[in-house]
Amino acid sequence: MKFLIIGLGNYGQEYELTRHNIGFLILDFLVKKFKKKFLSDRYVKNSFIQIKGRKIYLIKPTTYMNLSGKAVKYWVEKLKIKKGNILVVLDDISLPYGKNRIRKKGSDGGHNGLKSINDSLSSNEYPRLRFGIGNEYKTGKKSHYVLENFSETELKKIEEKIGESIKIIESFCFEGIEICMNKYN
Repeated sequence: MKFLIIGLGNYGQEYELTRHNIGFLILDFLVKKFKKKFLSDRYVKNSFIQIKGRKIYLIKPTTYMNLSGKAVKYWVEKLKIKKGNILVVLDDISLPYGKNRIRKKGSDGGHNGLKSINDSLSSNEYPRLRFGIGNEYKTGKKSHYVLENFSETELKKIEEKIGESIKIIESFCFEGIEICMNKYN
């Protein structure tokens, strides 16, 4: 069984601790947990974990958020991954900070990374894990808010919240989407 876990974010040190980069941060913690590293490859930084017969490929697109679909399509085709075995990990302003929600499929919800992936795969029927970043911004300041660094209060809880996300990813790979959704939503 092969899985492709895609963390969404913007590549570059200036974006490292921004809310929009939570997908990258979650994958960073997961790779660290298994004592692996990310390496540069075509359109991505990637890593690989093999556990109990499951091959888990992890990618962080270096194409920037709005072009994530280009990297995802390339790696889905290269690795021959079924859409049901893809999991996109991303930020969500409609969820309170630290709340996770996993779904089998869905709309892009205004998220440019998902929009790009939907367009590239000609489908929105793939699982996604949304990590809530809250919506504490003034009208017209959404893009500024998502590209801001996490607040000190948020950073104090981030390891615990990311730990919950990692449990969901592992459940997805070992128990399947249905059990995972029942357990964590």
